[in-house]
Order: sequence, then structure tokens, then C-alpha cells
Amino acid sequence: MDNVITDIDIVDNKESEACGVKISMNENTGKARKMYIESYGCQMNFSDSEIVTSVMKQNGFDTTSDYNEADVVFLNTCSIREKAEQTVRNRLNHFNAVKKKRPDMTIGILGCMAERLKEQLLEEEKIVDIVVGPDAYRDLPNLVQKSDEGQKAVNTFLSREETYADISPVRLNSNGVTAFISIMRGCDNMCSFCVVPFTRGRERSRDPQSIVKEAQELYNQGYKEVTLLGQNVDSYKWSEEQNNKARLESFEKKGTQFTIINFANLLEMVAKINPSLRVRFSTSHPKDITDEVLYTIKKHDNICKYIHLPAQSGSSRVLELMNRTYTREWYINRVDAIREILGTECGISSDMITGFCTETEEEHQETLTLMDYVKYDFSYMFFYSERPGTLAEKKLKDDIPLEIKKRRLAEVIERQQISALERNKLDVGKVHQILIEGTSKRSDDYLFGRNTANKVVIFPKEQYKKGQYVNVLVEDCTTATLTGKVVTQF
Repeated sequence: MDNVITDIDIVDNKESEACGVKISMNENTGKARKMYIESYGCQMNFSDSEIVTSVMKQNGFDTTSDYNEADVVFLNTCSIREKAEQTVRNRLNHFNAVKKKRPDMTIGILGCMAERLKEQLLEEEKIVDIVVGPDAYRDLPNLVQKSDEGQKAVNTFLSREETYADISPVRLNSNGVTAFISIMRGCDNMCSFCVVPFTRGRERSRDPQSIVKEAQELYNQGYKEVTLLGQNVDSYKWSEEQNNKARLESFEKKGTQFTIINFANLLEMVAKINPSLRVRFSTSHPKDITDEVLYTIKKHDNICKYIHLPAQSGSSRVLELMNRTYTREWYINRVDAIREILGTECGISSDMITGFCTETEEEHQETLTLMDYVKYDFSYMFFYSERPGTLAEKKLKDDIPLEIKKRRLAEVIERQQISALERNKLDVGKVHQILIEGTSKRSDDYLFGRNTANKVVIFPKEQYKKGQYVNVLVEDCTTATLTGKVVTQF
């Protein structure tokens, strides 16, 4: 997934899905207890950690960035790949070593890994005190109390309604410029390799008024960019009648049609808050992204011209085994529509999996030729990792040797680096509008921000400050970064 996050403390960044971010916020309002949290995996997990922090703050906890002084330690986890879970297990072992010196410390595991393993973590391994799934964060204060009293503290109930729409997130690790807004939860796409439908439940959309209100409040607080989050934002759908059973029954009896707000409608509602508020979104599904969404992006200059469109494979047969519900030809049709409606400068990124069950060498080559056709600006690339409980684990044989998976992955990475450099070279000599997000990690004398296509641009600091829009003439590039100088300040 698109997980560009800045001003954070990276715990482990060997693989993006195993990357952990710890809380970098100390708040001491005199409350009796302190909490510490680390997040792993996708942007949705980081957004959820902000909800968790809000719930705990409302129930008598301050925050700390030092786990040694925390009364409660939470790990918000990812189950998308084995590496992600192993990273979390290593952290749990570390915290349990600390707990031996501080027996009063409470350790809780949250999110997808908690949902997948449930009570096993409490009963068999006994390395945690609390186990909480993604839809049960409101219950955390009660579960902490149960743990304090020596009771089993677990809640992995998956809801059909929970969206946390009424909870105002506490912005963690915030640069004060960019923020995430969760617009929906869960996933109805049963991709055979994926655990998300089992760990996050069925799809449900948050009401648009609460989303627009949150975006407006962020803008009022000085934020200049929001990213709308969902496992599949293109399937966002909400209506006052359908999401209110009593009203729906009334409308059905009268035979009255009701208005449905889709993702294109929501995008426009957020974009209209203010022209200087940038709007991004993640993630799109190739089977659902519509021309209506693309024309909405084109209509509003403040909706960024960047789409994360995971392909996973370039082979129609492999895509069918993955249950992606589209073909290579359909995917190419959507890419062509993006290029035609939004122009060739629109950024496109992807996810790619190599070595999926029964994938042949010819089908691997189809992935490479798809990459050649699209020329992604960047991509998240992995070899197939079978996950317990998925449809693939139940019905397909993981029959590609690890060395072949890794070799194919290396070829995909090499092809992506070629495309990324080629795409970045097209930006050299052009002026880009950049929203400054902070100081470059390499030097305090340089700032960084991103252009509309989600590319990082680095330039001399001079008199410019975080949160400003500037025009930057790009003078050089690498496969990952553009560099240049400011020519106009907004």
C-alpha cells in the first residue's frame, strides 16, 4: 500500500510491511497512567493507532514515547506477510524482557495479528495480557481493567457497523501538514492470498458528513493535505437511508428512491473544502476504479494526480487464481483511461507478487511486460508468502521454490528501478508545485515535499518553511527522488 510517512521513528524498515512506527508524542496532563504504542503495516493501522490513542486519552491515560515509563504498551499489528508477524513477535519478546523488571506493565496486541491468532496469544504463548481486534478499540479501557484484575482480556468481535466516525483521532507523529482520514473499514474482495477480509471484516463506509467535518477541522488546524484511506476506496458507498435501517424500511414502503454517495461524490465534497487543501486517496482496486472518479480528479486541481493501482500479476490466469476478478486486458484498459483522462504525468504505483502458486516462467514474463507497458513511478514488490486461513492456503499448493520466488522478485525490482528512473527523468527541467512537509533527513539545509504525482522533491531550505506551497524547478533525479530549487513561492 501507499505508505509514505514522514517525521517518524522507524523501528525496523528492512521490509515495508514490517516497518514499525512508535508514538513520538509525550503528553503529561497529570493523569495517573501512561500508554505507549507502536504501529506496523499499512496506513490503516497508523490511522487506527490514532483512534486508540484518542480512546485511551478519554479514559485516563497520557502518552509517552518511552516504553520504559509506560504502564500500558500496545503493538498495532499486521498479518499481511510472515515477516510482519515475526517482527512483532521479536518486539513482544523485547517488551516481555522489560516486563520481568516491571511486572506491573501491561502488554496488549491490537489489529490484524490479534484478530488472526485471537486467544492463542494469551493461552499458548502467554506473551501478551490483552488481545484486541480492529473493531473493538472502544472496549480497550474495559479490557485494561480486566487485565489489571487478572482476568482474560480479549475482544476480537468483527462488527458490521463500526467505523469510529464519532471519534476524533489524536494525530501521532504528525508533521502538522499531512494527515490520514479513514473513510471505510473492512474488505469484501476475497483475494485468495489475502488475510484482510478475515482480520478486518466486511466492508462498511463511514458517513460523508463526518469525513468532510474531519477534513475541515484538519484544514482549520493548519493541515494542508489529507489522504482518504480504505482497503478499497473505489467501493465507498453511503446513503442516509441504506445506512439507517429504520429510514430504509420507511423509504422501501413508500417506494421512494434514495441517493447514494459514491467515492467520486465524496472526493468532490472533500476537494471543495478549500482549493489549497490537497486531497489524496489509497487504495484503488482495478476492478472498481471508474471514469467518473478520474474525471472528478481532473476537475479539481487540489485532488492529486496520483493513483495506487495494485496489479499483483501481469498474467490473467494467475490473476484468476488470486481471485482478483479482472484480467490483464481490463487492467491495461484502466491504465489507458488514467493516461487519457489525467495525462501521462499522473503518477501510477502498484503492488506486485512474484512466485504465486503455479506461476510459470512465461507468466512471470507477463508481469515484466505489464511493467514495461505501464512504467510505474514506484511499486511495492514481494515474493508470495502463504498466510494461514486464506483461500490460497486452503485450496492451492505453494509450489514455487523460494530461490525462484526471490530470483523473480529481483527481476521485478530491477525492472521497476529502470521504469522509476525513466519516469523521473521526464520531470527534470520542469517546474512542480510542492507542498513542503519538513526538513530532509540527509541535511538540515534542505527541505522536502511531494508533487501532485506523490514524488519526493528535495531543495535548498533558504527562507521557506514547512506547510508552504512552492514552485520547484527539478534539476536532477535518482530512482527515488527529485532534486531542484525554488523558483516561485505561493
